[in-house]
Amino acid sequence: MQQPTAKKPDTTQAVVDKKVKDLMRDWRRLVEVPYTASLAHTMNVLVANCVVAVPVAAPPGHWIGAGGSMIMEADKSTGVVRKHYIGMVTMLDILAHIAGREDAHDTTGDLLDLDRKMAVPVSSIIGHSVEGLSLWTLNPNTSILDCMEIFSKGIHRALVPFDGQAEEAVGVKLVESATSYMMVTQMDVLRFLREKAPEIKEILRRSVKEMEGINENVMAITDKTKLIEAIKCMKSSFLNAVPIVGGDHVHTQLIIGRGRKLVGTFSATDLRGCQLATLQTWLHRSVLDFTDAVRNSSLFEGSVAVGRELVTCRPESWLEEVMEKVVSKHVHRIWVIDEHGLLLGVVSLSDMIRVVRHSLLSQLQT
Repeated sequence: MQQPTAKKPDTTQAVVDKKVKDLMRDWRRLVEVPYTASLAHTMNVLVANCVVAVPVAAPPGHWIGAGGSMIMEADKSTGVVRKHYIGMVTMLDILAHIAGREDAHDTTGDLLDLDRKMAVPVSSIIGHSVEGLSLWTLNPNTSILDCMEIFSKGIHRALVPFDGQAEEAVGVKLVESATSYMMVTQMDVLRFLREKAPEIKEILRRSVKEMEGINENVMAITDKTKLIEAIKCMKSSFLNAVPIVGGDHVHTQLIIGRGRKLVGTFSATDLRGCQLATLQTWLHRSVLDFTDAVRNSSLFEGSVAVGRELVTCRPESWLEEVMEKVVSKHVHRIWVIDEHGLLLGVVSLSDMIRVVRHSLLSQLQT
């Protein structure tokens, strides 16, 4: 008599059944700064922990959290609230502060007193970027699919409470109280999906073009743009990174990047680890020279950007290949180029998470 064959497990279902807490296997203490910390100290914290954003903690009862959030940490034994997370500060917030003019009559844009700018308390710059205007928590029992939906819509990171008051609640919240928190980011989701590549290979072995993961509306700066102008452009458009292209005479504003020769990339994280005195001397030199210095000069030793290469893909590249580059190079976007090195668009972490989620849902429905 023929033995019945074992039913092949539904690998897609096995992936989507995971929860946010399954992303948090490598527990790390939450990296944060007090509201009184200077921007210079905050920059040092970012560098030491290889992160691009940190929550800001303050005593309870004195602050309104970003976006009206009330995210508290309480003592486990007594329940007494110890601190209030009042916002998130990113490298873009710091860039925006550096680029800000002293007053309305300042037309020079000259930023000679960086020491004074970086001595202000971190609490004074919360909300300079869109991301800093809100602070979210994401319950550990939230499904991977719900987490991916949230991260595909512009939220880059969220605090994850442990021993919270609402263990079964799902989704993002602006009000939370827990005895401790961890951080979950878009990069954590991409690492998880890369680990699950064998189970979802039919999805990941499709091209980024086929999956409609390429954003063709990409703005750029030129190779002659000064560093200070690049910072101002990023501030005005709330961009964390911009491609550097050649062949144009406009060097003080963003230009359409599509169809231009890609020669480099400038990211807010390139400033991590750069000594203020060194940054001050580079503000009026070209941003392309600065990015070369970040890669090659001993002046920037210790910066996570040292040795960073131009990370690109082609429209026909598998999504699996693009995700591998993102995770291994620890970048937050991939520039898409053609066979001649001309810029076609960009694939962001949000784009990757969005198209994978859409494909997972499609497989479940069929």
